[in-house]
Parts: sequence; C-alpha cells; structure tokens
Amino acid sequence: MPFELTVASISFSSAILHRFSNFVSRNLEFRRQPSFDFRVSFFAVVLLAGCGAPGDPVAPSPPVPTAISDLSAHQAGDGVQLTFTMPTKTVRGERLAEPPAIEVLRGSARPGGSPDPQSFRVVEMIPGALAGKYQADDHIQFISPVAPNETRAHPGGALVYRVRSRAAKKRASLESNAVTVRAFPVPERIAAVQSKVTETSIDLNWPASLRTSAGEPIAISEYHVYRGELDPRAHDPAVKDVLHEKQIAPLALLGRSDAPEYRDTQFDFGKTYVYIVRGVTTAEGTTLESSDSDALVLTPADTFPPATPQGVVAAVVANPNTASATSVEVDLSWSINTEPDFAGYRVYRSEQQNDKGQLVTPDLLLSPAYRDTSVAASHQYWYRVTAVDRSGNESVPTPPVAADVAQHPS
Repeated sequence: MPFELTVASISFSSAILHRFSNFVSRNLEFRRQPSFDFRVSFFAVVLLAGCGAPGDPVAPSPPVPTAISDLSAHQAGDGVQLTFTMPTKTVRGERLAEPPAIEVLRGSARPGGSPDPQSFRVVEMIPGALAGKYQADDHIQFISPVAPNETRAHPGGALVYRVRSRAAKKRASLESNAVTVRAFPVPERIAAVQSKVTETSIDLNWPASLRTSAGEPIAISEYHVYRGELDPRAHDPAVKDVLHEKQIAPLALLGRSDAPEYRDTQFDFGKTYVYIVRGVTTAEGTTLESSDSDALVLTPADTFPPATPQGVVAAVVANPNTASATSVEVDLSWSINTEPDFAGYRVYRSEQQNDKGQLVTPDLLLSPAYRDTSVAASHQYWYRVTAVDRSGNESVPTPPVAADVAQHPS
C-alpha cells in the first residue's frame, strides 16, 4: 500500500499509539526498556499510515461461474454437437445475474489418446444474450462446425473439446471436462426439399445425395426425414433459422426412406410444419447423418371438397299432418359420405332442370335425408345435393333429381 500521511491520519494514529503504549507499560513491565516503546510506536505508525485513510474503496472481484462438468459431444453432419448445462451460480455460490458467455475450445489428442493441453484454442463464442437460442430442455445444444476438407484429409481424426463460461471479461470459469469425437466425411447437405399437398398426404422429394461435403463420391444407405411443428403466431416467414423459433412440437424423426422421396400421411390441415432431410452413411460401423437440409416450412390447407353424394332418390308423399289429399311433401334420401372431415349436406331446389336453384337447407344436414314440406301442388321440382367438409369445401352437386308434384294423385 502507498505510504501516505495526512493530518487526520497522524492525529488518529497518535491517539491509538498513546493508548497502546500505556497498555504495554502497565501490563508487560517493560518500563525499563524505552527503546522497545519507541520501536512499537514506530511500527504502529508505519502500519497505520501505510494503510491509507480509513474507508478507501476496494475494487470488487469479478464473478466467476462454476465450471461446466457434464459436457458431451457427437458428430452432427459437418460439425460436432456439444451438449451441456449452463452454469447459474458463481464459485462463491451466488446466483448469476444473467447467462454467461460460452467459449468453445478445441484441441487434439496425444498418441495415447489423452488431450494435449497445449493444443486447445477458442474456436466458437456464444454471447450470453444468445444462449437461450440454443436451449433444448434443460441443456444447451450447439453445433461447432468442422471444415469438410479437414475430415477428408484426416477421416476418423480425433477432435477434443472443452467449454468454459465467462460472466466478466477479466476472468473465465475453469474449463469443463474434455470430450473426444472422431469425425468422418458425411454426405453433402440437401439443398432443397420440394412438396406437394394432396387430400391424404404431403409428398416430399429432394435431389439424391451422391457426394460428400468435400466433393468425393459416397454411398448413401438411406435418408432420414425429420418434422417439427411451429407456433404459427410466432413464425416469421422472413427468418431463415426457423429451427430456433418457438415450437409446439420439437424436431423429431418422422421416417426413413431408401429413395429421395417420402410420403407423410400423419398430418393435420392448418398446422405449420417444418421438415428437414438428412442423407445417411456409415463409417466403421457408426451411422452418420449429413448436415440439415434447407428447412421446408409448410402449412397445408384443405382445399379438397368431399365426394359428391350418390344415389339420390326423390319421392312425393302425402302430408301425414293434414287430412287434405292435395297436401303433399317430397322425401329425399341418398348414400352417406365417409370422409373423416365430413361436416354435412346441403339441398338445392329449382323449378328449372338446368338451374342449380335455391338453398332450402340453411343449416347443414347431418344425416343423408331431407323432407321438403314447402312444395306447392301442380309444380315440378328438381333437387340437387352437395356435401360439405369442416373447412367449408363443398362438393360438386349431384345430377338433378325430379319430383313431379303435379302428377301426384289427388
């Protein structure tokens, strides 16, 4: 500490020394040794003066997060996926005010397989503000890229990873446990996935994978198709990195295909799906996938009407609620529709055979039958029936069916 004397500190020190000297003289019986009193007094003056004035500010030590201890890793396409738990406390047990930044270190292994401490270098940095982007359940999942030319030059080469966190620029946490991954060449990523929506399926197709990411020939064993469901309220079509948007259902393996195509029959109209496809190969008995294809975001719309009702029959019958022989009604019936999204039927009536006519059923009919009680005697009517689904799609009308009320016997 700097040796600084001020009037205030000297006065303060003198009072303390006076009391200290009296105490020594009374209790330690060193009255015959004045040189001792002088030495003690001088030491105390130096001690008090050297410490500066009382209350000098002390710079707080920067927070140091606890070390990450559960790092795991595996190859994911042209990269290595790192998984770990984000630290939430400092080494003193205090809670971190905000997520720390993460530094990814990569090194090499010694001939015996142990990590070479001198080889580690920082290759990636995740700002604390962006850490939530890589949150998966209670862990952080981050893919650190590996150059395709590197795996081509050293197929199966060992890459060693560690991570550390930093809540302040001056001090980082201790490094995590080390994990080793052997990286192999993988199929080139699929650039684009095309789709066609039908009434019963979403048909996907994409270019076949024939080469590695570095351009060398490779044998593809199959393709893996993944699907997730996005929250349409949070989805922004302008955002390219849709896999980190808010999801209703996370990305999961939907199915496998030996050819560059796949038919998804387990879907619902109106939901927003995201698809990615990965080419698959094997190396030394290990299954390896390519990096993700371009994401295909799709909200299939139901534009497919139900089938036209079949077997419409019209019969003119007497009104059972009146004694008048001239009071008649028309009974219609037809075969039932079996579509899973079927909602009901509509009936149209016209006095012109080639005219669709007017809707006589303002509410959808749930059963394949209708009795028209508003017909007039001495008229001829033509009826048409349509089917409607829950999306409001209406089928083509049935051919006109005649009901000749004028010919009904009185």
